Amino acid sequence: MLVIAHLSDTHVDSHPRSAERTARVMDYLHALPRPVDAILISGDIADHGEVAEYRTAAKLFASPLPVMVCPGNHDVRDAYRKGLLGEDGGGTGPINTRYDVAGAVFLLADSSIPGEDAGHLDDETMGWLADQLGSVPAGAPVFVAFHHPPVELHHPVADPIRLLPAEPLAELLAAHPQVVAVLTGHFHTAAASTFAGRPLLIAPGVASTLRMPWEGEGPLLDFRQPPGVAFHVYDDTGLLTTHYRVVV
Repeated sequence: MLVIAHLSDTHVDSHPRSAERTARVMDYLHALPRPVDAILISGDIADHGEVAEYRTAAKLFASPLPVMVCPGNHDVRDAYRKGLLGEDGGGTGPINTRYDVAGAVFLLADSSIPGEDAGHLDDETMGWLADQLGSVPAGAPVFVAFHHPPVELHHPVADPIRLLPAEPLAELLAAHPQVVAVLTGHFHTAAASTFAGRPLLIAPGVASTLRMPWEGEGPLLDFRQPPGVAFHVYDDTGLLTTHYRVVV
């Protein structure tokens, strides 16, 4: 049985609040009596994309467990590489990373567009995904993760800045039945849908929770709600189950 803890949107900045909430989630995960197999953090690591924010995040994410990270729309690729990945040279190209965990393959793609809030998988990233999917051994389960959800989630602010266009990715996934699910963040709300015939599972936000239109008047983001985490469980029969928890 494979258990993945999935969190997103830490928005680490210079304020102690973001660091405290991120540390609270990491401490909770580290205290579990049965350790998870890996921790996935699906973007918006930093709030302003500054090197110092990524250095703080790197300390917060320090773990004896595998930690898998991809960027979001608040992240800046050059600073991300320098502060979080420790790459002195930096660089502005997409940050795409493969992780192999307990017999499963996680492909973390960069859906960010520098300077914009919306998401897109550029030609380089789509080529990388195609190459990686083609190289996965038969029978190995694959999880594809990135920041921006590729479907409408019925929110007038979030939907226009989802992943667009989504059709090329759907066509690619259709050709690779070993893809178990698509995992994203960006929405600041725990949610589940489908995409390309697979589960689409969205992590809750660590920094805040998005208020949905039917929840009444109020600010767009609710900073009073506790941070959350998703647990994705993939068992030996090929069944995927997700459990959501808040961390108080």
